[in-house]
Amino acid sequence: MATYDGGDKLHVESDSDKGVVQEIDSHGKGSSTLPDVAAAPTRVFEAPESVRNMTPEQRLETENRLRRKIDIRLMPMIVIMYIMNYLDRNNIAAAKLAGILEDLHLKGPEFQTSVSILFVGYLLMQVPSNLFLNKIGKPAIYLPACMVVWGIISAATAACQNYGGLIACRFMLGFVEAAYFPGCLFYLSCWYTRKELGFRTAIFYSGALISGAFSGLIAAGIKAHMDGTKGLRAWRWLFIIEGAATVVIAILAFFCLPDFPKTTTWLTPEERDLAVWRLEEDIGQEDWQDSQHQSFVQGLKLAFTDIKTYVLMFLLFGIVASGTVTNFFPTVVATLKYNNVNTLLLTAPPYVLAVITTFLNSWHADRTGERFFHIVLPLCFAVFAYILSACTLNIAARYVAMMLMVPGVYTGYVVALAWISNSLPRPPAKRAAALAFINAISNCSSIYASYMYAPSMGPRYLVAMIVNCCMALMAMCAAVTLRIILVRLNSKLERGIYVEGAINSGTTEAGKNGFRFRI
Repeated sequence: MATYDGGDKLHVESDSDKGVVQEIDSHGKGSSTLPDVAAAPTRVFEAPESVRNMTPEQRLETENRLRRKIDIRLMPMIVIMYIMNYLDRNNIAAAKLAGILEDLHLKGPEFQTSVSILFVGYLLMQVPSNLFLNKIGKPAIYLPACMVVWGIISAATAACQNYGGLIACRFMLGFVEAAYFPGCLFYLSCWYTRKELGFRTAIFYSGALISGAFSGLIAAGIKAHMDGTKGLRAWRWLFIIEGAATVVIAILAFFCLPDFPKTTTWLTPEERDLAVWRLEEDIGQEDWQDSQHQSFVQGLKLAFTDIKTYVLMFLLFGIVASGTVTNFFPTVVATLKYNNVNTLLLTAPPYVLAVITTFLNSWHADRTGERFFHIVLPLCFAVFAYILSACTLNIAARYVAMMLMVPGVYTGYVVALAWISNSLPRPPAKRAAALAFINAISNCSSIYASYMYAPSMGPRYLVAMIVNCCMALMAMCAAVTLRIILVRLNSKLERGIYVEGAINSGTTEAGKNGFRFRI
């Protein structure tokens, strides 16, 4: 029987082969029982002695110091790594304006295929990679190691001499890069509480937005000053420089990144105890314990049998599908009829605006604990931008639309990413599987999207804009659905009704104060 004693302890007891789970109301009294639940061994959740001995003021001071320490050690490096991840993935769009079509004699849909093939490998590897990361519990080794490999593959793309070589490099690049994004989302959720996660996810994802801005600037500089240097065209230098930089940064990451709270050595014992305990407080049970407690099969089963996983899948798929325009943003901006260098420069401002709006939106979402409106309202701007772009050829109006496309999609996207961990908080194997599965499915849109931006479809790219608009609307509908589900689940928790996957009773914050899904 599970009982909560009203203090900092949760007692779970069993008298037979079949357990009886007693529901706990907000006052610590049993309200009903649910038979036929597999019994758990007696377990007491209790704050470590070092945490129990802290006064409230000491706890607050220590936690603030710990959070700053984690932020400084973790956030800058994963942002820089994601900048390189995104640069290496999307530099082929800039390479199109730097001579790759002519040098490799790409014809018809071959360029579009070389873009989309990356996402085939990207999709195949995400779930296995995240489950493997959760199993080994060594992100400080695993993520940089993957980065070294994809940096080498990216640099090797410069040696391609034909379409077949380009396809092979792009597929392998996607296969290896798949480890990073879902792995980092899971990684962050193992360090930060639910109220801290949204803003940190925004900081992390700013790497993609910053890379979008810098990609155009870097490509413009290489195109203007290095085309023909040492007998190599500008697009080859683009892959060499960015791939080599990736390898150097990955080597530095080996020495900077921490593992999980329980296995990180540079924290003091007091800080390590608090880092682990504050996550237990937040989600009602220990998060990552050790590799023996992480089951591939159980994580997949729990993720795939939770309806919220599929609603979140539609939400993320809609947002990512509506944002596939960013894969071909230089091509879309080129319809303004400026030269190649100016076109690449004009791709930067929309990403700079997106960084600003993303930070502000996610910061406010964390401050208020609200998720739904922080996702839906930015998507309204995206819908307006796609409609405007499809309806006019006026240069000023079209660039206004382009300025709104990127922030309209990605301002709410980072909040949606945090909503996954908020809605599927435990156990970590389930969270890892769900994050990877949802991200993998959401990126399926990148496979077909490349064919909507063929030169023959410009300058309005009407089909692409209509599809993007419809996908944004689908994401809004999924957000409405998820909000309804979570409101109903919270209502059950208020009434003391058992909810699978929620923290129905537990430790101080999650149990005594009452765990609720963020809506």
